[in-house]
Amino acid sequence: MKRYDRAYFEHWYHDPGTRILLRGALERKAALALAATEFVLGRRVRSVLDVGCGEGSWRAALRHLRPRLRYLGVDGSAYAVRRHGRRRNLRRGRFGALGRMRLGGPFDLVVCADVLHYVPDRELSAGIRALGRLTAGLAWIEVFTAEDETIGDHLEYHERSTASYVRRFRRAGLEPIGLFAFVPRAVRDTLTSFEWGKHR
Repeated sequence: MKRYDRAYFEHWYHDPGTRILLRGALERKAALALAATEFVLGRRVRSVLDVGCGEGSWRAALRHLRPRLRYLGVDGSAYAVRRHGRRRNLRRGRFGALGRMRLGGPFDLVVCADVLHYVPDRELSAGIRALGRLTAGLAWIEVFTAEDETIGDHLEYHERSTASYVRRFRRAGLEPIGLFAFVPRAVRDTLTSFEWGKHR
């Protein structure tokens, strides 16, 4: 069984030979997610929920740009929460139980990066519904499908079709608008056709 322990994070996130993210990639993603959220909200982001946050690496990138934002991370790794939880405001929780946690949302920005394709089928729909309820402005959901070529960790990796994800997102009230960005329907209705992709 896969273990998100110290060895896992050292291998995939810190070892230069196997590190998943290229230098500067996280900072560019954080900047894009913030800018997109602030565009749809018409103001600065004040609160962020990071689901499947791991060690909370998004926190530094986000707070570098918005020092005052409130960041909360949720992850199933006992190691990550024990080591970084207090300093980085991380809480332990499984994806499928997200809707039962008292997180104090909704949040301006919800981040769920490189997570869904590792979530078991029995937890997926409930967790995505919770993402929908917790998103006030925009959700940055970095998800890869069976149609995508990926590199990195393929242990317990679930290949699902694009259509199956879209169905789950729409049931949760989240509309994809491109570049991993999803908005609640109430936000989508404030956007023009080409802002959210109605023309597709």
